[in-house]
Amino acid sequence: MTHRLRRLLIISALIAIAIALAWYWSRPNPVLVRVQTVERGSIQSSVANTRAGSVEACRRARLTPSVGGLIAELPIKQGDQVKTGQLLLALWNQDLTAQVTLAEREAAAAAARAREACTTAEVARHEANRLKSLRQQNLASEDDYERAAGNARARAAACEATQESRRVAQARIDVANKNLQRTILLAPFDGTVAEINGELGEFVTPSPPGIPTLPAVDIIDTQCLYISAPIDEVDAAKVQLGQPARITLDAFSNQSFEGRVRRIAPYVLEYEKQARTVDVEAEFVHPQDFDTLLAGYSADLEIILETRDDVLYIPTEAVMEGNRVLVFSAADQKLHARNIEIGIANWKLTEVRSGLELGEQVVTSVDREGVEDGALAKLE
Repeated sequence: MTHRLRRLLIISALIAIAIALAWYWSRPNPVLVRVQTVERGSIQSSVANTRAGSVEACRRARLTPSVGGLIAELPIKQGDQVKTGQLLLALWNQDLTAQVTLAEREAAAAAARAREACTTAEVARHEANRLKSLRQQNLASEDDYERAAGNARARAAACEATQESRRVAQARIDVANKNLQRTILLAPFDGTVAEINGELGEFVTPSPPGIPTLPAVDIIDTQCLYISAPIDEVDAAKVQLGQPARITLDAFSNQSFEGRVRRIAPYVLEYEKQARTVDVEAEFVHPQDFDTLLAGYSADLEIILETRDDVLYIPTEAVMEGNRVLVFSAADQKLHARNIEIGIANWKLTEVRSGLELGEQVVTSVDREGVEDGALAKLE
């Protein structure tokens, strides 16, 4: 081999190496992607609340006396269990108690007068009957009989008048008792005292019209709890009574509860700068589930519309606009766009009817820069 030929070969080799190095250094860096394998199993179509819902008590009473006054009795404290009819709070009401006593005494006097008048009327009736019998035997004059009959009628009217006075006096007792009851708060049902706003000797007033104030006593029935959550108006049309639901709470992040739709509000709520929603309520299927729950917990409600078994599914976040996904190919380490046909879906999973095979890997980090069809990729 001549010297010139060897030199050409060396130059060619150097050029090839330079080209290879230039290609290597100029090639695009692979993008880091997160992938999920196409799997087979059960999937559910569902809708969920747009804003956080909450745990609500089936019965809750925020109580305040209908009149103002000083708190004279407060035999309860927060957290107490109370029974129906138990005294919760009483305002100073000695004046009203005295009025009740006075009304009772007047009623007793009216009853005594009624007994006296009616007894007199009974005697007058018997006397009139006696003279009538004597008159029929010509043993008494007509004038005597007429006077006796008129006196009997007058006494009967007096009896009726005193009976009516007795009923009026009894009504005065009812009025006095009703006024007295306005100063007393009684438990309307069995429950737990959640809040007390007031102390002995403090003055409480009812809420003025249109100006809400804190209740004097707040009672919650913790034996019955449900979930109330706002559902977007578009999704609310799919919800029906009795549909199963999945309940999750921030306070129990690793646990979910089985529920059932119990009420759909018959109107749409509109909040400024927010989507219009419909309030949906769900009850717990198993009452023991809410033994440890508290009213007021934040909660999320996922309503199950349809369930399908033994289908292919992928994460919903992997589906791009136009029902396209990016598939990672281990053979060439690249991403390949593919059109798919989807079925039912929820916020987490989407059914794949065609376009993907079991075991293929789809990209879930589609929002990252550089993640596109044909891009060189590396698994995160």
